Amino acid sequence: MNFLTRFSLKNAVAVFIISFLLIVGGLYSFSSLKVDLLPNVEFPQLSVEVVYPGASPADVNEQVTTKLEEKFKGIEGIKKVSSSSFETMGIVNLEFPFNTDMTKVEQQINTLIKDAKLPDTAQTKVNRFSFGTFPIYNISIFGKDHADVQTLLKDEIIPELNKIPGINSVTIGGTKESLVQITVDKEKATQYGLTLSSIKDQINAKYLSFPAGRVNTSDLQVPVRVDEKVDQVKKLEELQLTVGFLGTKTTGGTPTPVAAPILLKDVAKIEAITDQAEKTRYNQKDSISMAITKKQDANTVEVADKVMSTLKKYDDKINYNIGYDSASGIKQSVESLVKEGLLGALFASIAVLLFLRNIRATIIAIISIPLSLLFASIFLSRLNISLNIMTLGGMAVAVGRVVDDSIVVIENIFRRVRKSKDGMSNELVESSTKEILKAITASTITTVVVFLPLGFVGGITGEFFLPFALTVVFSLLASLLVAITVVPILARFAFKQAPKEEKENTLQRAYARAISWSLNHKAIILISSFVLLIGSFTLVSGLGFTFIPNEQQKTLVASIELPASTSVSKTNDISLKMEKMFAEKSEIKEVTTSVGGRNFSTGLKRENQANYFINLKDVTDVQSFIPKLEKDMQTLADEDAKGTKLGVQELSSGGPPSNNNVDIDLYSNNLDSLQEAATKVEDYLKKNDNLKYVTNNFSEKQKQYLIQIKSDKASEYGLSGFQILGTISDQTTPVSVGTLKLDNKDQSVQLSYDKSLTSREDLEKITLFSQRGPISLSDVADVKDADTFTSIQKLDGKVYARVSAQVKGNNTQKVTQTVVSGVKTDLTLPKDVSLTAGGGSDDTVKTFQDLLLAMLVAIGLVYLTMLITFGKARIPFIILSSLIFVPIGAFVFLFLAKEPLSVSVMIGFLMLIGIVTTNAIVLVDRIGQNHNLKGMTIRDSLIEAGKTRLRPILMTAFATITALIPLALTSSSGTLISKGLAITVIGGLTSSTLLTLIIVPIMYELFFRREAKKERKQTSK
Repeated sequence: MNFLTRFSLKNAVAVFIISFLLIVGGLYSFSSLKVDLLPNVEFPQLSVEVVYPGASPADVNEQVTTKLEEKFKGIEGIKKVSSSSFETMGIVNLEFPFNTDMTKVEQQINTLIKDAKLPDTAQTKVNRFSFGTFPIYNISIFGKDHADVQTLLKDEIIPELNKIPGINSVTIGGTKESLVQITVDKEKATQYGLTLSSIKDQINAKYLSFPAGRVNTSDLQVPVRVDEKVDQVKKLEELQLTVGFLGTKTTGGTPTPVAAPILLKDVAKIEAITDQAEKTRYNQKDSISMAITKKQDANTVEVADKVMSTLKKYDDKINYNIGYDSASGIKQSVESLVKEGLLGALFASIAVLLFLRNIRATIIAIISIPLSLLFASIFLSRLNISLNIMTLGGMAVAVGRVVDDSIVVIENIFRRVRKSKDGMSNELVESSTKEILKAITASTITTVVVFLPLGFVGGITGEFFLPFALTVVFSLLASLLVAITVVPILARFAFKQAPKEEKENTLQRAYARAISWSLNHKAIILISSFVLLIGSFTLVSGLGFTFIPNEQQKTLVASIELPASTSVSKTNDISLKMEKMFAEKSEIKEVTTSVGGRNFSTGLKRENQANYFINLKDVTDVQSFIPKLEKDMQTLADEDAKGTKLGVQELSSGGPPSNNNVDIDLYSNNLDSLQEAATKVEDYLKKNDNLKYVTNNFSEKQKQYLIQIKSDKASEYGLSGFQILGTISDQTTPVSVGTLKLDNKDQSVQLSYDKSLTSREDLEKITLFSQRGPISLSDVADVKDADTFTSIQKLDGKVYARVSAQVKGNNTQKVTQTVVSGVKTDLTLPKDVSLTAGGGSDDTVKTFQDLLLAMLVAIGLVYLTMLITFGKARIPFIILSSLIFVPIGAFVFLFLAKEPLSVSVMIGFLMLIGIVTTNAIVLVDRIGQNHNLKGMTIRDSLIEAGKTRLRPILMTAFATITALIPLALTSSSGTLISKGLAITVIGGLTSSTLLTLIIVPIMYELFFRREAKKERKQTSK
């Protein structure tokens, strides 16, 4: 690669022009990078949502979810199939390995759904999961000056929002629907033999529009069309109905249909009403809520800004408040990481200046920082990688490392110029660069190759850290290119008049004496170092063990679930009391409410649920506030609705799983035993002070009326089961006629009786119209009370209940082991219930094992790189010896910072393999030059190399350490994933650098002990 230096020195202007173009391209690429919180990682998960109107959980399980599970379990590579069967709805979740072609899988699933022979009325929807599926905005909208907000949203605002590139969906809640309500007089309808279904059919029959052939005229064929429409509410009232029976008129003892028609208004009241299925509020004030999601590859910040710009156009008509805003969190995280990176660059520059004590040399050394990062931005842009916490974290980490090559080059040129009698020349710059070219190339390549084994990790960790690794790799490769092209040119012009070389300073002389003493007392040094190493491992047990450290969120999601079958009006009444209580809490800033809307976690709409986004004030201690809030909510709920379930936890909008969960899975075909066991485990977990957010997915029982048809009696009266079902359904559920064009506008039309059923006795008295006349339901069926479960959960085809909790603090594995052991030994569960336990710690252990394997592979790759570079099998072992003592500083610093062992820490150790060997390479390369090229003895080579390379080694280490200090000290949200990494690198680099300066010379002389011993004998003679 020396030809690049030679070319650059001969074509300085061309190199500067190329550099300028790269800077412009880098700035453009950086500005065009999509800004997001997290890497664009798609989870290999799919969910199939099936709506089966009117079906019970058992029916959904039998006729929908079980059929789909049977089909899906044969899909190649599938890891897990779980299902939930609710009333009228079933959800099947499928999980696959990473790197699965999800588009191909989705096509296969759609084919299997068609082959599953589901009921005709069942409707299916396939959903894919990614970080982008969570809304970027949840906005509460209010009208100004009595403006019709709902119409404005549907006709103007939402269509305009949907035009924004990157918008995936805009959904609104809390809207009111205008409909035509036809309230039928039950007594009159019964007298005339009419049901809601028959009335519906007769209304729809009046909406006729069909072609009826052609009439041939002399010149043309004119199409004929038959058309009949009821297009006004008044005409609807005048609609003639053909009745089934009239009074008790009989012929031969059999009721006879009466031909004389009656009008719809004779048996029903027709009026326009407003219906609101979901109620939404912001700080107790009625609103319309709007949730906005973006496409997975869209720029979150850009989309969010355009959404705000669109809404501002309507400032004269609407007011709005933002209950949830992911863009502001992204901006805050990006700004924090940019600040840490800039501070790191500043600290690294100061570190270089302190060592070189020359402003021009410092400027040349740090020029690699902007050039390398901008160069990396070009590649990130080409690969469509967004600017997120991982890429920015990579840049912040790379800031200290990208100056290393330039520091070594500039220091060597600076030192050689000061020693030279002839002064600055192209030849001197070229030879100075060539002298350390092998060392900096090898050190950069080793740092790059350590990231290759991340491919062995796989899963979410490998996917999530890939942008981080690529950012560091691109930056380091760019820094090497800058160091051997731009830096020599700048040095050529900057050091024309360099001060003469100073004599060895005090530090160099002290270090030379330290090397001499250490080489004569190898055993003492090695034993002391290993004692320190073993001592550092004793700190591990006090660090804790987690996937990613917990980070407090100032937004909570809360929900209340009242007993099954609670009406939306009852839920709303209790929710209003909750919201009033929230308003009295000084810690709460704002609350967004949805009553009867979709649950945040399951996506199900239920009338007995209310959900809340609760934004807390910045000074609130989240962990101490949540238990107090839960207690107050439970007290308030129990006053009006005993048995209300509630949950409060911090908002999680995506990202790698924290894996701080404990899961207890219980299996049994006896649902009563399963419920008993789940309740016992739930109560046990709630008593554990190390756990929070305890949940139980097993549903409560719901009171139900079970109608058992007497087949012989039904046949006697000429009634089928479907006829009985239709009549009962008419009595209990409003019948939708559909959307009809009335009075020049589309209006929903709904039929219902004026009297609803209020008891089992009312149900038994329902009138059925048989071939032998009107009879009661009790004549052909038995009506019984029954308790049924509101949902059925299955995992890999087996009915199960899962009780889960999150671990407080960061020692996930220890708490998980204690909890699992306690559940197995302390609880007596029903004999027909089996148990499996685990949770996030299992995945964390697997990930750590993968990362340890990746480190071993990285060390192997470094060894191969060193072997190819130096050509001797012993040299790589000498260089790798510097890694042995990395844990000393890393564990001590983690212990002092109270930072747990996490994936971030493990990535830090992986990085250290490349960074630490850099110092050893620079030192060993000089030793080899002294011994092989200059003919110096091994001992003299070691001492001279140590004194010569002391400054660049300390400079590069100090620059890397100081650049990471801002990242290590930060407490900003969104940077904690890099905090553990920074502390690990600082600690490990500190201890390894100090020990490398002593251990590497010792190891070198040990590996070449025969030759060294022979040289010492010859010298003594």
